[in-house]
Parts: sequence; C-alpha cells; structure tokens
Amino acid sequence: MTTKPKAKKYRLRRSEGGASATPKAAPTVQAAAPDSTNAAVADMLQKEELMFATTTDDGFKGQDFRRPVDAAAPADSAGAAAKPVPVEDAKPKSPAEVIDGIRREGLTGRQLRMARRVAQKQGLAPVSDYDAVRLLREKGIDPFKRSNMLELVIPEGKEEAATGAAQKPQLPSTVVAKPSLPSTEVISEDRRAADIMAIQRDIAKRRRRRATMLAVRMMIFVMLPAFVAGYYYYAIATPMYATKSEFTIQTAEASSPGQLGGLFSGTGLATSQDSITVQGYLQSREAMLRLNEDEGFKSHFSQDNVDALQRIEMDSTNEAAYSLYKKQVQIGYDPAEGVIKLEVSAADPETSAAFSKKLISYAEERVDELTSRLRGDQMQGASESRIEAEEKMRAAQDRIVELQEKLGVLSPESEVQAIFGQITQLESELLTSRISLQQFLANPRPNQAKVRAEENKIAELQKLIDEYRGQLTVSSETTGSLARISGELMVAQGDLAMRQEFLAAAEAQFEAARLEANRQVRYLSVGVSPVAPDEPTYPRAFENTLLAFLIFAGIYLMVSLTASILREQV
Repeated sequence: MTTKPKAKKYRLRRSEGGASATPKAAPTVQAAAPDSTNAAVADMLQKEELMFATTTDDGFKGQDFRRPVDAAAPADSAGAAAKPVPVEDAKPKSPAEVIDGIRREGLTGRQLRMARRVAQKQGLAPVSDYDAVRLLREKGIDPFKRSNMLELVIPEGKEEAATGAAQKPQLPSTVVAKPSLPSTEVISEDRRAADIMAIQRDIAKRRRRRATMLAVRMMIFVMLPAFVAGYYYYAIATPMYATKSEFTIQTAEASSPGQLGGLFSGTGLATSQDSITVQGYLQSREAMLRLNEDEGFKSHFSQDNVDALQRIEMDSTNEAAYSLYKKQVQIGYDPAEGVIKLEVSAADPETSAAFSKKLISYAEERVDELTSRLRGDQMQGASESRIEAEEKMRAAQDRIVELQEKLGVLSPESEVQAIFGQITQLESELLTSRISLQQFLANPRPNQAKVRAEENKIAELQKLIDEYRGQLTVSSETTGSLARISGELMVAQGDLAMRQEFLAAAEAQFEAARLEANRQVRYLSVGVSPVAPDEPTYPRAFENTLLAFLIFAGIYLMVSLTASILREQV
C-alpha cells in the first residue's frame, strides 16, 4: 500500500509596490521592526503564562513574589530595566500592554484559535493568539463576529475558486524579511506572581460561585422537600396502631407413603395453593366491602382526627376506599413455612384488633369453602349410589315375599324335599304291598278278599305317588307347578343376593367418600392471635424522613448527571 506524500501549499503574494519597489522596502523594514519586537515580547508573555499556569506545587504554597512592572519600559545599554512609566501618561499603549489587556479579558482557547485563523485569512502574520487579536482589532476587524467566523467554513470548491481569483497573475513577488529582534520588556518575579495570584483568585471565585449554586440547588430540590416530609411525619401525620397476626392453613389428609404428595404433607407446600388463594382474597375488594359492612371501614377512616393524606370522605367511591385498604392492610406469605402474616393498621388499637379478627374469620370461611364443593360432590354421588342399591335390594325382597304369598310356598327346597320324602315313603309302601300281593297270589287258592284289598292299596299308593309327582311337574291353574315356583323363587333370591352385594359395595363407596372428604377438609390454625398494641406503630418519622431525603437526593443526582451529559454533548 502506497501512501501519498503530504505537502503544505505555499503561495507567493505580490507586495503593494511591485517587484521594482526596491527603494521603498527600507522604510517598511524600519516600520516593521518595532512591531516585530513587540510581537516577540507578547509571545514571551504568552509562553510565561502557560509556564506559570501549571498545577505543580513549587514549594511556596501559593505565595506571590512578583511586582508589577511596566512592560513598555525601555532597557538601557547595560540591560537594567528603566523606571516604570506612570499609568496616567497620555502616550499610546505599546503592543505588550494591549496584549496584556487582551489577556485579562479571559478569552477561551477556542476564541483565540478562531482569532488566529481569521488573522491568517486576512494575510497577517501574528506570533501568538493574543497578537492575532491585537492585529485584527488594529485593522478594524472583530475576530469574534459571526460573519467572520462563518467565512472560515466555506466549501472546498469555493475556496479554491476564491484563491484562484485572488492569484490570477501568478507572478513572483519580493518578500522583505522582517528582523526578529529581542524584546525590550522585562517581566519581574513580582509581576509573574501577581498574575498567578490573579488567576488563583479567579479560580477560587469560580469555585465559590459553583459551590454556592450547588448548595442553593441542594437546598431547593433536596433539603426543602425532605424538610416538608419530616414536618409531615413529625407534626401532622396521624398515629396508626398496627395489629399483627400469623396463621397457617392445615389439612386433615394423612400422608401416603406410596405417593409423592406424602413427602410434602408436613410442609407448607402441601397447602401453598390454598394459602395463596386466601392471601389474594384478603387483598381483594370483596374482603374490603365485607369489612366495611361489618365493621365500618370507611366511617373509621373518615373521622376528623385522621390527617388529610390518610382520610377519605364518607361518601367516597369504593376505589378510593380500596386504595386506602391496600395501604392499611398488609398481607405476606412465606412459602417455605406456609405462614400467612397479617398486619392491619387503624387510628385506634381496638379497631385495629377488631379488623384483624374479622379478616381472620373471613379467611377461615374462605378456606372452608375451597373444598366444600368437591366434598359435596363426592358425598352426593356416593349417597345416591347407596340409596339406589338399597331401593333395588328392597324391591328384590318384596318380589320374593310376593311370590311366597302368591304360591303359598315358604321355601321351594323344603317343599321339594318334603314331597320327595312322601314319594319315597309311598314307593316303599307300594313295594311292600306288591310283595304281599305276590305272596297271596302264590297260594293255590288265594283269599280273594285279601287280594282285592292289596290290589286296592297298591292302586291308591300309585295314585298318591302320581299326584305328588304331578305337583312337582304339572302346573295348576292358580299356583303352577312346584318346579316353576322353585325357579321363580330362585331367580328372585339370586336377584336379592346380587342387590345385597351392590348395596354392600355402595356402602363401602360411601364410607370411602366420607373418609376422603374428611381428609380434604382445610382448616385455619392461628399461630399468633391479634392483640391490640398500646403504642402507635406508624408513622416512623425518622426512617421515613431519611428515606425521603435519599429519594430526593437520588432524583437530583440523576437529573444533574443527565443535564451535564446533554450539555457536554451539545
């Protein structure tokens, strides 16, 4: 990569007398010699001022040893300073005096640089910034005029055009060298010390002015508001009595070793959701309206003894009362321990304790209502199932009794057993009669009367057996057969047994639902009961005043830093 060489432009300007004005050059040199000497003196003064403006400690603790000496006094041949010229002398001021006066004007570095640029644009050759101001003023040009400053900032094309128009001939000119003679002005130590003391006094004056303005601003924007806040807290604010209480929400649910929920049954995590719900309820408008209806929250804080900032009107809106309610009722929840902390403030201790107890009762009601619907649904379903099973079991029992009354049979099994017993007995008698009949017929001349008697007996026995067997199989017009009766009774008894099992299951379900509902019951346990205080808790005058001071100081600091940054950017 090649870097282009940089070079400055040097333009040759023609003198006013032209190239042939050689005889006129001598007067110019003679006139320019004193100006160059004075300019060199001014340059020396500027360098000395910069030298003595350092902040390094010189070991004299700011003592000033200079004596004011007139800078325009000439020096004799031995180099000793001449006597100072009095100020009342009517002689014109020398360049050194003019430069000294310009130095005392307190011009900034930017203004001095601008003056030097304007002097160079006008074709002047100053040896210092103060000399540039002096030369411009002698020429009748104000270096700090806005038009002169704007003329320095011109586009590059226009600048080249203006330069080209001014240098049309492009001819060499005769340059007369100005001799640089040593200055005849001698600055003594007293004069230098006096200048340094003047600068120090100016710096101290500015520091005092800035410190005074800072103190005034601090008094107006920080101390005055803090004083007003302290006056309110110490003299105007109504004393408030705060009643503190603590309570927890517990459950009757037994810990289950087989479930993960059993790990948190003894901690506040088991009822954290219920605790958060109760905390939100106590901070709601509903709790404020209930407290106003029961204890007169609005009427208490609308009394005349309550200060204006804490008092509300009796006919104020619910929103205004709710804003005050959130300030006077502070509720906090500790999730690690599951403890809800309640702090209620009022204008007198008895009212504060009454408000606190009422809010705790509201919390207990709400805790009981959290699981009442769930418990009610569980118990209602189990109870309905139990009642339905019991009704169906009673219907099955009524069916069995109806069949027994209709058929005249108490127990089909016993009836069948009785009939079978009779049939067995008749069959044994029939067999005996048949054997006797065979014995009678085995005689050559049987007794006919006995034979007929045995035959009649056998016929009667067979008839009875057939009749009993017919009761088991053949149905009658009124009651039906014993088999049918037995079947209907067995179906009814089976239905009854099934309904009894259903009733037992419903009873077990009802009992389980009752136990589950008991385990889901939430109740409120008060750890710290509300007790009325005997001294006012609020306002905390010192802490609140200090807090107000810190707040106003922080606001002032932020605003001042923002303003200083914006001023620096601008």
